[in-house]
Parts: sequence; structure tokens; C-alpha cells
Amino acid sequence: MSKLVVLNLGKGDLHKGFPDVTVQLGLINDPRAMEFRGSLPPAPEISQLYRNWQILYSALYRHYGWWIRLEIEDSDITNFSELEFNDLCQQLSSRINIWLNSEQFRKIDQKLRTQLNPNEEICFIIATSDSLLRRLPWHLWSFFEDYPNAEVALSLLEPQRPNKIYTQEKKVKILAVFGNHQGIDISKDKYLLEKLSNQAQINFLIEPQRKELSNELWGKGWNILFFAGHSSSQERGVLQINQTTTITLDNLKHGLKKAIESGLHLAIFNSCDGLGLAEALEDLHIPQVIVMREPVPDLVAQEFLKHFLGEFSSGQSLYSALREARKRLEGIEDKYPCATWLPVICQNPLSAPMIWQSHRKMIATKSVLVILLASLLITSLVMGVRYGGYLQTSELQAFDHFTQLRSQLVTEKPDERILIITIDEADIQYQDKKGMQRQWSLSDQALAQLLDKLNKYQPRTIGLDIHRNKIVDPKYPDLATHFQQDNRLFLVCKVATTDDDGDSDGIPPPVGVSRERLSFSDFVADDEDIVRRQLLHLTPSPKSLCTTEYAFSLQLALHYLDKEGKTSSDRKDGYLQIGNVVFKQLNEHTSGYQKVNASGYQILLNYRSLDSVEKIAEQVSLRDVLDENIPLESVQLLKDRIIMIGLSAPTNTIDYWKTPFSSNAKPKQKQTPGVFVQAQMLSQILSAVLDHRPLLWWWSGWMEALWIWGWSLVGGITAWYYSKSSHLGLAVIVTLLTVFGLCFGIFTLAGWVPFIPSVLALLATQVMVISWFRRSHLRKRKQLNFDRD
Repeated sequence: MSKLVVLNLGKGDLHKGFPDVTVQLGLINDPRAMEFRGSLPPAPEISQLYRNWQILYSALYRHYGWWIRLEIEDSDITNFSELEFNDLCQQLSSRINIWLNSEQFRKIDQKLRTQLNPNEEICFIIATSDSLLRRLPWHLWSFFEDYPNAEVALSLLEPQRPNKIYTQEKKVKILAVFGNHQGIDISKDKYLLEKLSNQAQINFLIEPQRKELSNELWGKGWNILFFAGHSSSQERGVLQINQTTTITLDNLKHGLKKAIESGLHLAIFNSCDGLGLAEALEDLHIPQVIVMREPVPDLVAQEFLKHFLGEFSSGQSLYSALREARKRLEGIEDKYPCATWLPVICQNPLSAPMIWQSHRKMIATKSVLVILLASLLITSLVMGVRYGGYLQTSELQAFDHFTQLRSQLVTEKPDERILIITIDEADIQYQDKKGMQRQWSLSDQALAQLLDKLNKYQPRTIGLDIHRNKIVDPKYPDLATHFQQDNRLFLVCKVATTDDDGDSDGIPPPVGVSRERLSFSDFVADDEDIVRRQLLHLTPSPKSLCTTEYAFSLQLALHYLDKEGKTSSDRKDGYLQIGNVVFKQLNEHTSGYQKVNASGYQILLNYRSLDSVEKIAEQVSLRDVLDENIPLESVQLLKDRIIMIGLSAPTNTIDYWKTPFSSNAKPKQKQTPGVFVQAQMLSQILSAVLDHRPLLWWWSGWMEALWIWGWSLVGGITAWYYSKSSHLGLAVIVTLLTVFGLCFGIFTLAGWVPFIPSVLALLATQVMVISWFRRSHLRKRKQLNFDRD
């Protein structure tokens, strides 16, 4: 059940009132259950109205001579009309609602309404030991008009949990007892039960002897006990099991106890006046009993049983099945007044309502197949769409968000092996004031002075990230010497491209620099010039003016690592290995990259988690180095370090790039000078080899497919489990947060696993499974209605 409400009326009666009324919302004895308290005033007029109603009800049925499953005693009333009877019904309904709308009880009613959803299924139990209160038609309370999926049940004041041995049978086991049926027609009851033979194991006892009935109760682990014949509530429940034997349920107490312990979950008495029978069984702690409150005509009993068995065996809950069957009796109330008042469940609140076992297993098997097929279909569709590259944009955006979030939660230190000498607008103006003849941003004079000054600081490696395709000015022979002989100095050129960017043939290297110290400065960028990949090696086009094969960051790293005893090698599988670290090459289909241009040797760029990309290393301006205005701690950093020289002046370079951090950056900070991106790439190689900082990794295609399929299954299972619950929305949110949490958690460990495809598969499978079950349920309901008609 979705919700359980127990209205405990406590001690009291309609003449004195009920001073201690409690309502529990949730399971009894559950600390999470909500409890409200109130009271109900005396209402003696209800008692008198109901007695009058009983008299007229009996007289009406006797007058028309309808078959009744209990002989009705003659009454003194001979002159009455159906109009008078209907008026009495209205009066009783009105008085019950006035009583339950009293000021003392109104607060309970209001609190209940704030906690309950009108669309959810509700088991509303009235707990009382007062025999008259148990007979009242509680379903007439206006509360149940606002909550149409609620059904009333009855309970004792102090229920106890039964000791049951649950058995998992392939079929529901029913013991069907047909007692004395003289004057009534029970053949239709037997026919309706026989129709369930493919779903249930049924044993029919026709007018059995007491010993025969007792032996069956002790025997075979029945799930349902069914009785049809003459019965009454006199002496706490009386059954006429054959034409000569009348017994009370107390006479079968030990057999019934044994049956309940062995799995008897539900007793159905499709006979007259069964509240006394229910009370006797409640004392034995049976989970549920279905009885008729009053004498019941044959046709009413047969119609109820037909609709109830049809609903219950088709998968409806016990309460839903009874509610639907009871309401269906409305169609014959023109001939059988108050037929909808008669059926009622007596429920032990400490036991879960019975579920039709074989149907549950059948539904479970079908549900598993539906979920498996739906998940496989959705996973295949998602993987196909992904393989076509249609999810690449969203997956790369998710990659960027993960990178940004990681930098907020995990902070790394700048790389102390690197120092960047920047050239900004102030440095350009500095050169002009000094009369230096600039070629674009950096004059030969400034560069010659810079290299001479750096020489005394003894850096291990120097990288100039500025294109210099002009001949060195003869005025500065020391600069030409540096270019030709300084093995620590690495310079860049630009390879030919196929893009119409004005440099389609590339930019040539400086004259006099050996090939071993040349590298390309090219980046591979995604849409919107966002750099997420690092190019380590490529084969230049024959027409290119730049013919070097190695990236600037790789050349600097290899030179630095050589003195650390870390050399590079090519493995048999073609992957680059430096020291013990293997740099796994991207291919056309790598995680979120699908149908990407993977030419050359590319790896994923694992940006350092910093407040800004530009904080990758300490920075010193060109003018400070030339004027020797370097702080002492920065001078110490220059020794045996990698010095990178590059532009940071936006008006003097087009070497500006976006990074995964650009979406959250301020407008002026959305692009990053290339030298800082190069430093990130250099730091990635050094940190992986020397610090064991992980490179970004990804799964193989079949592992990603299994991961996506797993979340598709989770989506299908949650949709199946919560298909009729208002908690489905919460379940969807929880599963989405779980996917996000796991994907991001793995990302913090340098793993890039599918997030967007997993979310799509999860949601799409949920939608498909919910739609299928709802259509299936609708078809089933239509078929049931067709069969009944």
C-alpha cells in the first residue's frame, strides 16, 4: 500500500462519545509514523438511525423475496416504501458526516489532508471493538469522495503480529468450502473459482463433515480460505458447514491457527452477516478477512465475487480489487439497494496485504523481460547516436563542468619546476623607450639580453614560445650563437594547416637552429577554439615550411626529464612511454569524442586544478628580468628550472585560446595566452612522470556500453518499482544525482566516463517502461471489463 491510515477510536461508544481518538499515518509501531490526537462527540442518533436502517433493509429484502444467504427473521413492519428506505439512507449518511465534521475531530481531518495525496492508494483502517461502529457504512464519509483511491477496513484495537511461515508456491492455494446452501445458489461461486484453475491450486469441499474440514486446515499450507453458504454473526460467527452441522469458528480454532502459521493470509466469506466471523479470525491474528456486513442477496454475492477475483488475480492490490468490486455493485442497486455497503475488509495493520502470488511472479518475470528489452533497445539507440557524434557537444560541455567543479573542490599547487617570463603591453613599451628595434613583440636586442641574463641563473631548459622566422640582426652575434649552440634553448615554428587562417603553409623556424631543438607550437582545438587535447607528435605536410615532428611541450619535457633519468620509448602497441608512464593515444572514438580528427599523437589534457589556468607557474615580466628586479625567491626558482618565454599581450598575438574554464570566466578572461596552455601541457607530462599525477583515462567501447546499459537498467527498475507512486519524481532525482556523483567522483580520479549518455539512457528507459506498463494496465482493464460484460 502507498499509505496506511489507522483511525483508533479507543474506548467509548456513540452514546458517551470518544474522548481519546488517535490517527496514525504510517506503519503501526514504526517510529516514523505520524500521530494525531483528537476526540469525537456523542452521536446517539446514528445508533438509532442504523437500527432503523437494519429493520427496513431486512423487511425490504423479505418483501421482494430475493434469495438471501441467511434466512431473515420476520419483522412487524409491513407497510413501507423504497422512497422511505432511501430517505433513511440519506439521513444516516448525513448524520455520519456531521459527526465526523465536528469541531473536535476537524483538526485531525485537516492534518490528514495535508499529508495525503488524493491520487495515491490509501488503506484507511477503523480500529474499534464496538460492534455497531464496525457495521457503519464508513465509506459514506465525504473524505473518501476527495480521496477516491482510499478504501475502508476494520481492525481490532490491539492487533498482534501473526506468526506465519511464508511459502513461495507457483500457484495460490485456495481451500474453497461450500456449506449448507439450501435455498441459495452457490453454483456461480464455484464456477468463478474454477476459472482460476490455471492460476491457483483449488481444493473444493462440498458440505464437508467437521473432521474433513479440520484435517484440510491442518494440511497443505493454504493461502486463501473461501466459504459460501449459510452463516451468521451469532455467538461470534456461526457456519453451517452442511445441512446437519452448525459450528462456530472457535470449534476450529487450533486448525485455523495452524493454517495461519502455515501461510493462510486471506479468508473470504461470501455469505451473510460475517462481521462475527471476522472478529473470531482477528483474534487468531489472521492478516485479512473479507466479509459482508449484512445479509446478502445471491446476485450481489456473485457479482462481488466475479469482480473481486477478476481484479485481484489480474494484479490489482487487495484493497484496490475490493474497492473496484464494491463500486461495481452500484450498477445493480436499483434492484438491490445498498449493495455497495456490504463488502468490507477486516485487516491486521501489522501484516502486509496479500498479493496474488502467481500473478506477482508472472508480472515479475514479464517486468524483467520488459526492462531488459527496453534497456537493450535504449542503450543501442544511445550508443548509435553517440557513435554518430551527435552527443559530442553536450559531452564536452559536461567535461568542462566537471573540470571547473573539480578545481573548486580539489586545489593543486602551481608547478614549481616551471617559471614563465611574460611579455605584455608594458614590456613592449619598455623596449620602445629603450630604443630597441622590435620585430613584432620581442626585439633581437631584448632577447639577446634576456638569454645572457638567464645564463647566469643556470636554468635547465629554456623554451621560446614566439615565432621568429627572420634572420637575426648582425648587431647581436651572441643571439645567433645561442640559436646555434645553446642546447638548452628550444624554439618553435608552425606546421602547415588545411584551414584558411592565413598561414596555410605554416611559419618557418628561425635560421641556424638545429632540428633537435625545433618543435611545433600548434594546438588541436575543438569547436569555439577550446583546448582539451594535447598534440605530442605529428607528421607535417610536405608543403609545410615547418617540418619538425615534436610538440613544444614534449621537447621541453624530454630535455628536462633526461637529467632525471627518464627517457622516452615507443612500445609495441605504438604508445609513447616516458619512464614508467604510458601516454595513451586518443582515437576517433574516445569517450566523449566521437568521429573526431585524431591525426597525429593526441592525448587528453588534464588541466591542473587551480583558480586560473594562468596560475600554472610563477611569472616574471620581461622588463623585470632585464632590469634585474626579480625577487630573491624567484631568482632561486630560475636555477635548474624550465623557463618558458611567451606573449601575454592580447593586442600583439593571435595565440589566445579558450579552455574548459572559459565558460565561468569573466569576459576579459575567457581566452588564455598560448604560453600558459603550453605550460599546462608541459606540467602534465612532468607531473605524470615524476609525481605520478594521473593522466586522464577512459574505458574501452564495450566497457562504456556496459556502463550505459547499467544505468538504463537502473532507470527501468526504478520506473517499474515506482510506476504507481508519487515518489517517482523523487526516485528520478535521486538516480540522476547518483549518476552525476559517480561520474564526477571518477573524474576526480582522472577517469572520463559517459555521463550524458548514461542520463539519456536512464531517462529514456524510464519513460519507455512507464509507458509500457501503463498501456499494458489499460489494455488489461479494458479486457477485464469486456470479459465481465
